[in-house]
Amino acid sequence: MVTPVILCGGSGTRLWPLSRKSYPKQFVPLVGEETLFQASAHRLSGAENGIEFDKPVILTGSDFRFIVTEQLTEIGIDPNAILIEPEGRNTAPAVLAAALYLLEKDPEAIMLVAPSDHVVLDKAAFHKAVTKGLEAIQDGKLVTFGIQPTHAETAYGYLELSAKPDANGTAIDLKQFVEKPDHDHAVQMLEAGHFLWNAGIFLFKARDIVEAFKSHAPALMGPVGNAVTNAEVDLGFLRLAPDDWCQAEDISIDYAVMERSDNLSVVPFDGGWSDLGGWDAVWREFGPDENGVVTSGDATAIDCNNTLLRSDSDQLELVGVGLDNVMAVAMNDAVLIADMSRAQDVKKAVAALKTKGSAQATDFPKDHRPWGWFESLVIGSRFQVKRIHVHPGAALSLQSHHHRSEHWIVVEGTAKVTIDDEVKLVSENQSVYIPLGAVHRMENPGKVPMVLIEVQTGSYLGEDDIVRLEDVYARGQGAKG
Repeated sequence: MVTPVILCGGSGTRLWPLSRKSYPKQFVPLVGEETLFQASAHRLSGAENGIEFDKPVILTGSDFRFIVTEQLTEIGIDPNAILIEPEGRNTAPAVLAAALYLLEKDPEAIMLVAPSDHVVLDKAAFHKAVTKGLEAIQDGKLVTFGIQPTHAETAYGYLELSAKPDANGTAIDLKQFVEKPDHDHAVQMLEAGHFLWNAGIFLFKARDIVEAFKSHAPALMGPVGNAVTNAEVDLGFLRLAPDDWCQAEDISIDYAVMERSDNLSVVPFDGGWSDLGGWDAVWREFGPDENGVVTSGDATAIDCNNTLLRSDSDQLELVGVGLDNVMAVAMNDAVLIADMSRAQDVKKAVAALKTKGSAQATDFPKDHRPWGWFESLVIGSRFQVKRIHVHPGAALSLQSHHHRSEHWIVVEGTAKVTIDDEVKLVSENQSVYIPLGAVHRMENPGKVPMVLIEVQTGSYLGEDDIVRLEDVYARGQGAKG
């Protein structure tokens, strides 16, 4: 039995504007209909090719906990546990926390650690590689998976093997890790044949990786161990103890353990992989046409070459004419236009937006909540119009506002509305007014999503103007939604 450990706390910026801090790329259907996280969970589930996967252990941040559960529910996967990191401390503390958690339940536990935002095209080939890894860990090896390079990539770290991979995909001892190279060095490694991309996917027995931490990163054992021991259950989540967790060093598992260990083996994998680390990678995964053009959504290319055009807004038509080596990505609130060769510099754009205080740097147009999501349609000095989507059976908190009144118009489904002592059903094309200071709540009692338009008016319209009286999701005062 192999327990998948899915790392789901990152918030990369290289796929801005689609991926943002409030809603990062792993939760977005970038390639195909499933999100990257859902595809990862599917890939690591069930019993296939002689491998039996246990329920996954998920590590994520508090802001994403309900998104994780919602997306797992959509694909019918029940997690083993969802560990909530009080703050991001990189991959070493996360992996150690998962190992200690699993060891408490099973001293023979086997962990397959994988990021939640990678694409693997050949699932059967990946499972075959895992089988090769399982053979290696029986001898106490720590296994990492190396990707057969398809081009001289400078955005990845590399693994130098002690020998060239053979056709059987057998695990090979690691000689050394290689940092992200310049182009010339990447070309040399590609030609040498015994260098693979470092995918950041690992397989080992829980007890072996814990022993490796004790030997090579002992300073992490105390704070991470205490964070697991003192963790508290909260609505089915396991919250790692924040005071202990925050004492752990912010460090990757490569730096903390892997680069210092002498028992590493690498299983080669050549089944179609990408970490989608930039829009150029997305362009490659979509398969450019004979002119090197990829279009997605409401996008049209005319006389373009080596170009990516993507519109993620159903209200915005993106048209490119005579473009060469350009990537353009459009959303309702932001548009990125850049030379394809500058894909890794998109993070500079995010940094510039943060400096000028633009909300688009970090905030996604749709604000996701445990009960559903909302998006702002129009914002004025003393009013705001929102579209609110409430999942079947979900309910917002019982709350009131100091600074605004609200007018709700139901456009899909039926809302159960509480205003002070009155409770009533509001159907499509009906509306209700929420006076300033009134205690109120909306619920969706039906089996289909409920959608309403909310018009707020008042002197202050911030999401922190909430006096929360009761909440099924156990959020505190001032928490959003």
